[in-house]
Amino acid sequence: MAQWERLNQLHSVYQQQLHELYDRDALPMDVRHYLSAWIEKQEWERAARDHDLAMVLFQVLLENLDIQHSRFIQEESFLMQHNIRRYKQNFQRYQENPCALASMIQWFLEKEREILESADLAEQVQQMQVQQSPMETDNQQNLERKMAGLRNEVQCMEHTLLCLEEQQDEFDFKYKTHKMEVAADMSVKTEQMKMLQTLINRLNECRKTMLSDLVKLLDRSEELQNVLVMKELVEWQRRQQRACIGAPHNICLDLLEKWFTCVAVCLFQVRKFLSKLEELMGKLTYQQDPVRSQKPALQNRVDTLLTDLLKSAFVVETQPSMPQGKGPLVLRTNVQFSVKTRLLVKFPELNHAMKVNVCMDREAPQVKGYRRFNVLGSSSKALNMAESQNGGMVADFRHLTLKEQKSGGGGKGVNDISLSVTEELHVINFHTVFELHDLTVELQTSSIPVVIISNSSQQQSAWASILWYNMLCQDTKDVLFFANYPVATWEQLGEMLSWQFLSATKRGLDANQLDMIAHKLFGKQQNYDACKMSWSKFSKENATGANFTFSMWIDGILLLVKTYLENLWRDGSIMGFVSKAKEKTLLKKKQRGTFLLRFSESVRDGGITFSWVEYTPTGEPDIKSVMPFNKVDLTQIPLHEIIRNFQIMEGENVPQNPLLYLYPNTPKDQAFGKYYTEKSGDDSPYIKYIKTKLVFVSKENKLEPKSPMYSDMAEGEGLEPMNGLSGEAAGLNGECHPLGSPLSADPDPMLSDTLEPPEQDLLQFLSSDFFSATDLLPDDQGLPDLGFPVSHLQPCEAAYQ
Repeated sequence: MAQWERLNQLHSVYQQQLHELYDRDALPMDVRHYLSAWIEKQEWERAARDHDLAMVLFQVLLENLDIQHSRFIQEESFLMQHNIRRYKQNFQRYQENPCALASMIQWFLEKEREILESADLAEQVQQMQVQQSPMETDNQQNLERKMAGLRNEVQCMEHTLLCLEEQQDEFDFKYKTHKMEVAADMSVKTEQMKMLQTLINRLNECRKTMLSDLVKLLDRSEELQNVLVMKELVEWQRRQQRACIGAPHNICLDLLEKWFTCVAVCLFQVRKFLSKLEELMGKLTYQQDPVRSQKPALQNRVDTLLTDLLKSAFVVETQPSMPQGKGPLVLRTNVQFSVKTRLLVKFPELNHAMKVNVCMDREAPQVKGYRRFNVLGSSSKALNMAESQNGGMVADFRHLTLKEQKSGGGGKGVNDISLSVTEELHVINFHTVFELHDLTVELQTSSIPVVIISNSSQQQSAWASILWYNMLCQDTKDVLFFANYPVATWEQLGEMLSWQFLSATKRGLDANQLDMIAHKLFGKQQNYDACKMSWSKFSKENATGANFTFSMWIDGILLLVKTYLENLWRDGSIMGFVSKAKEKTLLKKKQRGTFLLRFSESVRDGGITFSWVEYTPTGEPDIKSVMPFNKVDLTQIPLHEIIRNFQIMEGENVPQNPLLYLYPNTPKDQAFGKYYTEKSGDDSPYIKYIKTKLVFVSKENKLEPKSPMYSDMAEGEGLEPMNGLSGEAAGLNGECHPLGSPLSADPDPMLSDTLEPPEQDLLQFLSSDFFSATDLLPDDQGLPDLGFPVSHLQPCEAAYQ
């Protein structure tokens, strides 16, 4: 089914998200609708970096709009004629930069896919396809049985109350009849009095029984309420905290709403029973009437239980988040964010009747310099059932923004605490009033603490704060957490790191990858269970010999994988976290041409490299590596195409691809073939880079003096750049390094392996069927735009002369 067709069949909640996505002029929904089939068939991602293709698609788009305009002329649709003509005029601004148009359309298509993924996940949760532990299922079944028992008791109480009312009516009728009759015989009168006394005694016993049953009903209600409020809700809140940082937890509220509503309905029924008893007492009372003596205490108890239940039932279902942020709970001033509250007690008669108001930091800490913010936008909204997929009572705030209060220059406090902007936590508060059946309760709830930034450069550090806080802190009102933060055990840290990859790519870290990271952080240990990491080491202190922190390094790898390597990561082709020493151990016993993929440990924003094994004439294993590829490289050519086309010059300048088997023994084409571009040669989508395609070529250098090949802070992770060639080497110092002036190999800040001199030098080279430099680049022809500095290339032969 086409993507646009699927979107049109979604629940109204997700269609609302779609309407908000297209609530702008960049890509009108009319254009997306009428050209949906054509739009979804085009290669917009490729066009975003290919000017010629982008120009072709731009022209075809205008032609399609002309066709639609002609159609509406025939249909005499004046309004659509006007709109299509206006849309075409707006698109004309992309005449000089069609790649921007392609990039914009690609962005909209990706956002559509995110909406579809959210809808699919919600459907899976709805169908209980989220796996639950047997204990969790048993607890739920046990609660369901108790809820069913509570409802049954309420029904029995209704019957008991009805019988009590009938007994009182019987007594009232016979008593009034007795008063009107004049009995001549004293014995008859005595018998009538005995009968009335029996009736009143029976009525008194029924009232006592009724009150006793009400006490038992409240006991059971209180027991269930304690389980819901002190256990189930607390566990859900903790799951939600962890889900905010990637944990694969089920945070659906439907079951909790069902249970909260069940208890609330039962307690409201008890209030009705007490009101009915008071009514009956008004008609008939007597000395030592149990209703008169016990009803006030019962009324107070049921109202207290209801009040506590309702206060706990008001929650933040979806924590604050920006549409294009790194994750939830990181907000930026003057940028819109969304947040959703929900009342777990569902009464249809209250639909649109309860207004929810938003404010910031109701109880701000007295800390010097603590910033204050105002909430702008639609800060008041009614709880309603229309904005929830399952009909829950929600208030979905979608267009809120924060603005810092400038008056006073920040908070004036008594605590001498120093917090950075990204360690300063703030709470968003919500307030509403519940009014039903003569019961009025003020309800308040608050978000998990958020970090508020004013510049996008602070986002990475802010997200690290969110990770650390929600990994360790269970008190969601502790805004001074970073004034005295605890350390994290390796078990906690490793689990959190795995969640990051799982949430971003649907594949977490395995035990070997976690062991490698632990080895990097704590050194070689028999067991890492006792190892702990401080907040400073995680996010504030640069790693030894590096100019970035551990959290920045992990974040860069995550972004690289999510953007360029997700498919390869999901299918397990990327080993990822492996040290140079471990790499040698793994490859030295494998057949020639076996290679593995690992992340660079010297690139802040994420880099990936590959290493392979060859054998010397004496049979000794020789591990070779290439310089890491970063996002600039992978934007131009996918990693699987780099691996496919990588070649090394051997012997008589005969190019060979040394990459034969993906570790442990999978043939390269079997591992990566499904990702290969079908077209090759002149039809290759990478024709824009050079005449045929971008090929990474390495040449063995056996001449003296030998220059060290580029190292990823250890032995041979890269190739020495020559004459401004591609990749990171070209951008190391913004200048070219001839062979006679080698780059220095710095020690790896993340590894402690001993440096060893490389046995061979490799040269990274751009080649076009191995023509000479004059064939590739005529004197009057400029270099193609590769996205990084490239000077004139020279042939391999010339490089060694």
